[in-house]
Amino acid sequence: MRIQAEGYTTDGRRKRKDKKKRRGRVDQDAVQENLARVMAEIKGGGSGKKKRRRGERITREEREIQEIEEQEEQERERTTVKVNEFLTIAELGELIDEPAAQIVGSAFKNLGLMVTINQRLDFDQIEMLLDEFGFTAVREEEYASSEVEELEEDDAPEDLRPRPPVVTVMGHVDHGKTLLLDRIRSANVVAGEAGGITQHIGAYHVELDDGRAITFLDTPGHAAFTAMRARGADVTDVVILIVAADDSVMPQTIEAISHAKNAGVPLVVAVNKVDLPAANAGKVKQELLQHDVQVEDYGGQVLAAEISAKTGQGIDDLLDKVLLQSELLELKANPDRAAHGSVIEAQLDVGKGPVVTVLVQKGTLRVGDDFLVGIYDGRVRAMLDERGNAIEEVGPGMPVQILGANGVPQAGDAFQSMDAARATEISSNRQRLDREKQLRIKERGVKLGDFSALMAEGQTGTLPLIIKGDVDGSVQAVSDALEQLGTAEVQVEIIHRAVGAINESDVLLAETAGAVIIGFRVRPDSGARQLAERSGVDIQTYDVIYNAVDDIRAALEGMLSPEQKETILGSAEVREIFKITRVGTIAGCYVTEGTIERKARARLVRDGIVAYDGEFSSLKRFKDDVKEVREGFECGIGIANYNDLKVGDVIECFRVDEVARTLADSA
Repeated sequence: MRIQAEGYTTDGRRKRKDKKKRRGRVDQDAVQENLARVMAEIKGGGSGKKKRRRGERITREEREIQEIEEQEEQERERTTVKVNEFLTIAELGELIDEPAAQIVGSAFKNLGLMVTINQRLDFDQIEMLLDEFGFTAVREEEYASSEVEELEEDDAPEDLRPRPPVVTVMGHVDHGKTLLLDRIRSANVVAGEAGGITQHIGAYHVELDDGRAITFLDTPGHAAFTAMRARGADVTDVVILIVAADDSVMPQTIEAISHAKNAGVPLVVAVNKVDLPAANAGKVKQELLQHDVQVEDYGGQVLAAEISAKTGQGIDDLLDKVLLQSELLELKANPDRAAHGSVIEAQLDVGKGPVVTVLVQKGTLRVGDDFLVGIYDGRVRAMLDERGNAIEEVGPGMPVQILGANGVPQAGDAFQSMDAARATEISSNRQRLDREKQLRIKERGVKLGDFSALMAEGQTGTLPLIIKGDVDGSVQAVSDALEQLGTAEVQVEIIHRAVGAINESDVLLAETAGAVIIGFRVRPDSGARQLAERSGVDIQTYDVIYNAVDDIRAALEGMLSPEQKETILGSAEVREIFKITRVGTIAGCYVTEGTIERKARARLVRDGIVAYDGEFSSLKRFKDDVKEVREGFECGIGIANYNDLKVGDVIECFRVDEVARTLADSA
């Protein structure tokens, strides 16, 4: 007896009409089913072969779907950019192969963001910018952590306590920002700034007579420090906009208003220099109306105070208005939790290691706490206030310097205390992802198409630079200022920038790339200087950023005045200190290199950073005055108008010669 299955003939073959019917029906369900199976085969690897051995063949529709899916996958990978946490405009341009200038233009035109080429963008800004260019931003999952998400959760209302307001002082150059802080703090912070320009962002905690407290951020006022000032606005509760009564609303005043508005931070206007005869506070307030800043005198909501930072007039009124504005904001934070904050500044100190200035925003930080900051972990070994005094714990709204990080983070990085094992795990993941990001950028490199385009355009030259500085904010600001000098014919290319003294690896990189090394308030060590002399690498050091800008501009324009060439004659190590009445401090030194000459200039270098630049007041061998002391001999050295000598300091002897530059030198 033979059993005939439904859909088959008596001899076991499939009925023909059903076959036609099946091949003719390609509906959406079948496509989705086939698509799912093909994707499973692609991911599973080998499962397709097993199915084909059982007699099933891949149909034409399946093959087409597979090809379409592969193309979509390739397109998706091509238009996907993996983002750790922050990227600069320059890094973003290299990743998506678009000119940085075009990204800056798109940010301003389409999103209303005023950004610079080295400004760090957060993930939301990157996502919006990439969307304009048809790319998709994907956050690296391993870069985030459950602890980070937990810290963003809201605290219970009953746990919140009032905290001091964080106030940023903004305004144009020489309108009196630092002098105002000086008056409030009753301490001279102006004297330590080279050229009278605030070079580093500073965080200061001020307690008033009535027990109330305010945290001030002193941001530099020059246009070159836009990135540092933008970071200051991100952690700020109230902005004091300072405008000189004898001047008017200037470009950086407008820029400060824009930063405050973009950050959603309320303004308090301080009209300074009202004690001068030429002061006209009413004119300044009228000009502010043109920029949508309506002070109370003109029917607006913005509080204003007329002050004189020099005489102290109106300062108390200004502080009352700042505190009134902060009370309206109802600033509160939970002190009974793990600390969370933002990095204001970071630098590498030879004696202390990485020193991180953090503004604590939530929780309480104590000595001994483990923490994660940017891509580095660490443990709080010590905490110092802005005057260098050791403190044991710090609460919300307070700035503090922290020792114990395993690296120098970037200003703006998030800081959070957490379990040591978890911090180490996240830190190692973030460092790996950061290395991968750098590799992805290096792999893009400069393509052959770029070279042919440059050749087609003709005379295009670049001036490669390596920038080293004493703190991260200054390095970024110097990079910003120099990269803006480029034109269509000549451009500045910053191939490396970092925090710390100039070392031999920097010189080797400069030799390979044909670059000039720019040191901002740092010095090359002895080995780096000797290697630079042998390799012919030019090292330029500066204390004021605008001197560096002027020199680079002169080099680019080719209109070079006689060069001030510095020749190092020798160096001596301070081994003993003698304090002599009516003479001052004399350093007992051993000449380690070259010759110390009495008529040359002297520079005191402490831990790789220039502490003083001046002249010799005396040079002696035993009790005799001498004109010079050679290598290998001991001598007594006095430096004119400077007595803060310490054992271990290095005294450099140098001569400054004027050398005429040629076109070959400038090229």
